[in-house]
Amino acid sequence: MVRTFLDSGVLITAARSISRDRERALQILEDSDRIFLTSPFVHLELVPKAIFHKKHLEKAFYDEYFNAAEWFRDLDKIEAAARTEAAKSGLAAMDALHLAAAHLSGADEFITTERPEKPIYRSSLLRIVYLFE
Repeated sequence: MVRTFLDSGVLITAARSISRDRERALQILEDSDRIFLTSPFVHLELVPKAIFHKKHLEKAFYDEYFNAAEWFRDLDKIEAAARTEAAKSGLAAMDALHLAAAHLSGADEFITTERPEKPIYRSSLLRIVYLFE
């Protein structure tokens, strides 16, 4: 089983997109050889906005994902690891928090919609995979 941490952009692509991009995101989500990992930060990026905008189907999609995912919730550990990785790799705050949570939860890979030239790929915490490669 591959322990997979999905960036918020992957879940947004799966929930909202109507292109081939959505197919790729859904293919990953439907892979029975994966254990999906998450954190409160991914949830916070997605669910409150879906509620605010009354996107009930989108919220239901996210709820299904988060109910099935394995959560890492130790915020102090996430923050400490994110601070270190942000300084080392030049990451934006949310990217650092996501990577730290992925690393601490024992992820084998971090799948993102961030383009390969972005700072997130400088991290050596775990393997970063571009959704569209």
